[in-house]
This record gives sequence, C-alpha cells and structure tokens, in this order.
Amino acid sequence: MNVIETAGLGKRYGKAWALRDCTVAVPEGSLAALVGPNGAGKSTLMNMAVGLTLPTAGTATVLGGQATGSPVALDDIAFMAQDAPLYRNLSVADMLHLTRNLNRRFDESAARQRLTDLGIPLKKKAGKLSGGQQAQVALTMALARRPRLLILDEPLSALDPLARQDFMATVMTAMADDGVSVLLSSHALAELERVADYLVVLGDGELRLAGPVDDLLAEHRVLTGPTATAGLLVGEFQTVQVRRAGAQAHLLVRDAGPDGTVPAGWEAHPVGLEELVLAYLRPGDGGTSAAAQNVPRTELTEVSK
Repeated sequence: MNVIETAGLGKRYGKAWALRDCTVAVPEGSLAALVGPNGAGKSTLMNMAVGLTLPTAGTATVLGGQATGSPVALDDIAFMAQDAPLYRNLSVADMLHLTRNLNRRFDESAARQRLTDLGIPLKKKAGKLSGGQQAQVALTMALARRPRLLILDEPLSALDPLARQDFMATVMTAMADDGVSVLLSSHALAELERVADYLVVLGDGELRLAGPVDDLLAEHRVLTGPTATAGLLVGEFQTVQVRRAGAQAHLLVRDAGPDGTVPAGWEAHPVGLEELVLAYLRPGDGGTSAAAQNVPRTELTEVSK
C-alpha cells in the first residue's frame, strides 16, 4: 500500500506553478525524506497531501486510495507544520486539553505521561519552552492522535544537535512501535541519510528524483578520471553531473553500463545521499527535472581547485 500517491499533481497560484506534474508513490512503513531548496514545492506537496490545499492539476490520494482531506483520511493523518506552531500563551496542559477537544481520537493520558517523562512541565506556557521542548510538545500532540501517517514540515530547522537527535529518536520509536509511516521535509541531509529509506527530491516546483534510498544509491556512482576523455563517457552513461578540477574530472552517473565496467584510466566510487541530492538540484551541472539524461559535452562544468 502507498501512504501517498500522486499522478501529474500540480498547484498554480496565478500564473506561477508552485508544483507541477508530480507523480510519486510513497510506500507504507517508510520514512520518506522530502528535500529541496526553499520554494521547491515541498510545503505545497504536503499541504495537498493533508487536504489543506486543492490541486490545480492531477490527483493525490493517501493511505491506500483515500481522498485527501476526507474525514476518514484526516482521522489517520497527523500534520506538524513548520516551526512547531503552538499557542504561546497557553500552558502545555491547556494545549493538550484543547487538542483533545478538537480531535475525535486523542490519547491525552499517553501524551501527558510522555511529556512528564521528558521533563517538560505541563503548567508552563508554551512560549516559555525551549525550541527543542516546543518541538517535542508539538510532536507529542501529533502522535497522540495515533496516526497511520505523520507529515512533518521542517521540524528540525530550529533545533540544536541534541534536540534534533531526541526528536528523531521519538519519530523512529513511533515507527517501530506503532507502525507509523512518515513524510519528513528537511534540509538536514546528514541527518536524513541516517534514517530515511525513501527519497523525494523537488526543485523549481518539479520532481527531480524519487525512489527507495538503497536502490537510488545502488543505481548511481561517481566516475573519476582524466578530463581529456570525460566527454566520451558523457555520451556512454546517463550523466547527472560533471565536474572538472584541472586534469581530473568527476562524473556522477546513473547507469553502470552493460557489464558494470568503466574505461581504462577511470575509477568508480559509491555515492552518498547528500552528494546525490545536490547533484540533482545544482543548476547548470547536468541535473535534469526527471530521470538523468545524457549531457552534451559543452555542458561540462569547470570547478576550481
């Protein structure tokens, strides 16, 4: 089952497309990393998945074909918007009470117990909590709804390293103990590399890359060799990015060739998640808006030493 599935999904504001022609399927049980620069369409995609925004084009369903925004879907989705929005003048206890009254399903006793275990005072106003504590309160309220799908929009951006680690530990525990599927938008690529098993890359409102992380990493590699023959390899492999540093060139390619070999004088190296994402997002280096295509030799990019 796919917890999020889109086909040709797009959203236009006036004449500008925030997201267009997005087709992706996020499988159940995954932690899907949604990455891309600001303005890439990440929040737009999440808002349409939740049902907060209606698409201009295409379709989107959640949790095995449920209509986005439908009551049955909303009962099983928890959404934590950017900056962990809380009512700053309400105490944590009041926030829990309010959330319980606004939801048909909310485990207030479990939420209280979890916050107590974290040492977060229930009588303290939300606005007086640290950034990490505010994030934990928002996450606790989301998980207390017992969702099947948890959607998190940039939850790590304002957190220090320790708070990030604690936050992600809570998310991973919810996945393991309760079977929650997660869509997580973040710029913290190093953090995502440790936890994500599915990847969705957006750039300029378009889908650049999507798929299981292990499969994508296995399909790509970096070829290193003499700049003089780099142009020949560009025509042989599906090239995502080409960089030259003096006499040496580095090609990030998607296919491994018919027999998995590389020409004499060249070496193949595995690629990491951060390197892969940046290659698909960096303009002018041979990145494309869909699957990598062959790059003309004239588009080789100079990189100074």
